[in-house]
Amino acid sequence: MELYLQSLAKVLGESGFAALTWGNIAMLLVAFVFLYLAIVKGFEPLLLVPIAFGCVLVNLPLSGIMDQGGFLRYIFFGTQHEIYPVIIFMGIGALTDFAPLLANPITFLLGAAAQLGVFIALFGAMMLGFSVKEAASIAIIGGADGPTSIYLTMKLAPQILGAVAVAAYSYMSLVPLIQPPVIKMFTTKADRAIRMDNLRPVSKLEKVLFPIVCTVAAGLLLPMSVPLIGILMFGNLLRECGATERLSQAAQNEILNATTIFLGLSVGATMSAADFLTVDTIKIILLGLVAFVASTMGGTLFGQLMKVMSGGKINPMIGAAGVSAVPMAARVVQNVSQKENPGNFLLMHAMGPNVAGVIGTAVAASVMLTLLS
Repeated sequence: MELYLQSLAKVLGESGFAALTWGNIAMLLVAFVFLYLAIVKGFEPLLLVPIAFGCVLVNLPLSGIMDQGGFLRYIFFGTQHEIYPVIIFMGIGALTDFAPLLANPITFLLGAAAQLGVFIALFGAMMLGFSVKEAASIAIIGGADGPTSIYLTMKLAPQILGAVAVAAYSYMSLVPLIQPPVIKMFTTKADRAIRMDNLRPVSKLEKVLFPIVCTVAAGLLLPMSVPLIGILMFGNLLRECGATERLSQAAQNEILNATTIFLGLSVGATMSAADFLTVDTIKIILLGLVAFVASTMGGTLFGQLMKVMSGGKINPMIGAAGVSAVPMAARVVQNVSQKENPGNFLLMHAMGPNVAGVIGTAVAASVMLTLLS
């Protein structure tokens, strides 16, 4: 019996229980909250489940899963070298219909206006003591674009990747909770009930030429945008050209799904207690919230300006969809509008600024890379 107890004590002494810290326990609780939000509440489960489980794995002591030679360390290679974010952009391009934007090009301006939070957070982060490169990485959270946030952070400030990535994806998943109060704050009931005219049909030629022209123009004007905008447009060309259906389907499904799993796990793997439980992490998460709220506000206020300039023909709410959380932000606008006017259908109108926001956030990140690299 004594030998048995000694053996049991030895096993427990070498188990993860002995090495478990309060920090590990706290991060496991954070992961469980993410799993609850994803599985029970349905908040972006494709993103939050892999991230949460990666957090669980990395906070189980002594597993070595994130050590040199560990499984997650190899998975992290794709994030570390910006491979996954770029592949995600290809998938987004293959999934995206730019027709609403082409039918109403003025909504490009709403996508630009919704970058307001990026610049507010940039200066806010610098005032809180972050370096300019760290501040730029934090600020891009305001675009509500996880892949772009990861891409820029790995280029400029990889030491804060975990907090930036978690903040970016968390706020993307919480779009249905965060945006409606901001929209209602800056619009009236009459604003939200405005009906918009049907969009004009967009020809196949326009759809095929757009990704080609956009890539060349962006690449010549802002060379640092090519990895993001170029691959986004490549994915869209696969969708629209009509000659690469199999490749388009692969980009939309198998490739995108596999990459989302690897990206989510590797983002979760950056959430170890030692790296994540810091004062700077709290600052980054709060700054990310400020950036996202300010971006929603900027888009909505510019929507108000466009409403006035159009003689009341534009519903200002569509400006809130100018953040690049596609298509969640557009769906939020649709849901809010139908609560005011059940017969109102703004989804396609909101998709214009929504996809413009994807381009706008990529451009903002490219400008920061150009200036700071």
